[in-house]
This record gives sequence, C-alpha cells and structure tokens, in this order.
Amino acid sequence: QVQLVESGGGLVQPGGSLRLSCAASGSIFSINAMAWYRQAPGKERELVARITSGGGTNYADSVKGRFTISRDNAKNTMYLQMNSLKPEDTAVYYCRSTGYGNDYWGQGTQVTVSS
Repeated sequence: QVQLVESGGGLVQPGGSLRLSCAASGSIFSINAMAWYRQAPGKERELVARITSGGGTNYADSVKGRFTISRDNAKNTMYLQMNSLKPEDTAVYYCRSTGYGNDYWGQGTQVTVSS
C-alpha cells in the first residue's frame, strides 16, 4: 500500500503562483511514475504532468511553460510548481502513483484562481 497526501492548495489571484506537494508513505519502493491530475467542476479528470523514476517528465499542453513537476526521492515527495496561474486552472488537484501493477491516488487539494 502507498499513501499519498497532497498539500499546498488554496486561493490565488490570476498571475500568481502556488506549489503543491504530494508526500508518499508506505510501500514507496513500488512507485515508478508519479503524476498530477486535476478535475474541474463538470469536467473529466485530466493529466497535468507526469514524472518517472528516472526523472523524465511530460506536461499537458495547457500548462507547458507555466508548471514544473519535480520529485525529491530522499523526502519521498513530489511537487508541482504552478506559475502564471489562470482562472481555468481552478480545479481539485490529485496526486497519483503507479508501479508494479499498483495504482494509488491522494485525496486531492483545491486550487482556486480568482480575483
């Protein structure tokens, strides 16, 4: 079992920044890739960014150049630095880990971009 706990969400004005964290615990040796997803009201959950155990990354087109995903293996934590935030980035952001046939999700953290 892997437990994932997100933090760092909140209310921010357009153009502002936030950094989300996802702390992993439990059977972390089984984790290969980790990712951030988001789900806005009335919309499907979508991939925001993904990072592999080797550090390879990929991003949704809508966040390229604004968001940066990273992971600190020593701290068992993944991050999402979000800059130049837009109202359309408003959503619940979820952390996900996969590996060895396992698939775990965090509980989500709300990000609201509004003036």
